[in-house]
Amino acid sequence: MVNPLFRPLKYAKIGFTGTILLALNLLSGCASDQPKLVVPQTTSYHQSTRHSNYGHHRAYNRPYRVKGRMYYPMTSPHGYSEIGMASWYGHESGSKTAMGTRFWPEGVSAAHKTLPLPSKVRVTNLHNGRSIVVTVNDRGPYKHNRIIDLSRGAARKLGLNGLAKVKVDYLGSAD
Repeated sequence: MVNPLFRPLKYAKIGFTGTILLALNLLSGCASDQPKLVVPQTTSYHQSTRHSNYGHHRAYNRPYRVKGRMYYPMTSPHGYSEIGMASWYGHESGSKTAMGTRFWPEGVSAAHKTLPLPSKVRVTNLHNGRSIVVTVNDRGPYKHNRIIDLSRGAARKLGLNGLAKVKVDYLGSAD
């Protein structure tokens, strides 16, 4: 006769589930420390320590947001040099720049997302070797993969039609 307190099928199901839970609990205790997520430190130029001091006194040199993305103007751009795509703009004739001055399309000026305003930079067209010094007095470009927007006058002097690969070198403040 089977002992009424011992019901093998009923306790077998509970025993199997309990054994699995006990094993999982014991195995989770085997690790001495919780695993740490290792995220490699990457530093791109626009996220470097050159942006860490926000002691800018002018409103156009403070961090700003465009289309949900934050931009942090540099406080120490000395040594800045970057290669990338340039475009030109000129249809905004008469509108105001980020500095509050009127934009003149035939002038020799530029827009950059993070250089302090106003700045002097040398822009070299890497397709033809032409180079020009421009004043950065506006913010932009906000299109993917572009580092600088040139006024129509500056673009003509560089021989830039549409887009071109350029090198931008910071020369100093334009104040």
